[in-house]
Amino acid sequence: MTRDIVFLIDGSDDVGSRFSAIREFVAKMVDSFDLDQGKDKVAVVQYSNNPELNFNLNTYNTREEVFNHVTSLKPKGGRPQYIGKALQFVRDNVFVPNAGSRRNEGAKQILIVFAGGRSKDSPRGPASMLKAAGIVTFAVGSRLSNSAELQVISSERNYTYSISDFVSLPRIQQNLMSHLNQVGVEEETEGVQSDEKGRDIVFLLDGSDSTRNAFSAIQDFLYNIIERFEIGLKKDRVAVIQFSNLTQAEFFLNSFTRREDVLTAVRKLSHKGGRPLNTGAALQYLRDNVLTASAGSRRLEGVPQVLILLNGGKSSDNVDTPASALKQQGVFVIGIGTSSSDINELQKISSDPSLTLSVTEFTELPSVQEQLSSVMSTVLVRATPVTPAVTGKKLNTFYIPRSV
Repeated sequence: MTRDIVFLIDGSDDVGSRFSAIREFVAKMVDSFDLDQGKDKVAVVQYSNNPELNFNLNTYNTREEVFNHVTSLKPKGGRPQYIGKALQFVRDNVFVPNAGSRRNEGAKQILIVFAGGRSKDSPRGPASMLKAAGIVTFAVGSRLSNSAELQVISSERNYTYSISDFVSLPRIQQNLMSHLNQVGVEEETEGVQSDEKGRDIVFLLDGSDSTRNAFSAIQDFLYNIIERFEIGLKKDRVAVIQFSNLTQAEFFLNSFTRREDVLTAVRKLSHKGGRPLNTGAALQYLRDNVLTASAGSRRLEGVPQVLILLNGGKSSDNVDTPASALKQQGVFVIGIGTSSSDINELQKISSDPSLTLSVTEFTELPSVQEQLSSVMSTVLVRATPVTPAVTGKKLNTFYIPRSV
């Protein structure tokens, strides 16, 4: 198993002389990693009011080089601590291929955060994005840290470590290393890598009267997104559905097997019209008629199911039950709304509230295109086994490593 391990260290003035204890702890951990054979790679980032890269995953190739750099680290200084900003920095600048991340090659992505105080910004959104990207996060804090924040940051509750002072770090080393060495074992034994099977991607479009003037912008957005997909029988499959008071399938997952044909169909779309907006009924229609084997869904084969909802208004019916049913089925949902949408409703439908994207109006969709691409290229999708009552298996884990 290969691992990319990033240390995010509180280098603020509040840590002060205790920084040396963190440095020694990290050095001992690095000394136990398999760096010379290329199985493990290490990066270090410090933060306070701003994050600062010390070295990337592809900066050093040997244990000696990494160890020497870690032992010579000096605190960056500054205050206060912005942990949320630091988490976002790591996600956008360190866990990426050009910085040495091997996520696309199946390497486990691991983040170890040291927090010496309470964050001035909220880490919840960035932490959710890290989890959605499949990055396993451990959080280590002192008595000045906020324990609730540490638990928000951590991937699991038992991946949170609270100590009275950083000088006590050696007490948790064995336990942390044990958890670290177990990361990825369950996925390797029970998970299924779905790279070769692609994704089943459904676009659910608000085709009501309120989106008539913006429909060409929605079409352009779909075209630009789909143009990046690898479409094929055993690669990505795409379906497009419109809804208003009623739901209408434009084409199913098994309608086309070539990207050119899908793009042509998108260009030929015409606005459905109608009112009111029954989003709940549309979600139920997807579950019953689109995300099924007869309509081309490969969920039963373990292929990730992705739904991208473009919604320009509040639903006239209840979305709770159908949205919950899709999540239980393992469908990963991204919601995109406008200023006329009900943000709470969209967040309820989305797989995670932080994965709800927003624009003032649909003509501004190009502004979220890269954000959507980033989410789709890194998201960790969980699919429910076909017959859980019979097999008794846990949730299988699937990665979507390719870029949109």
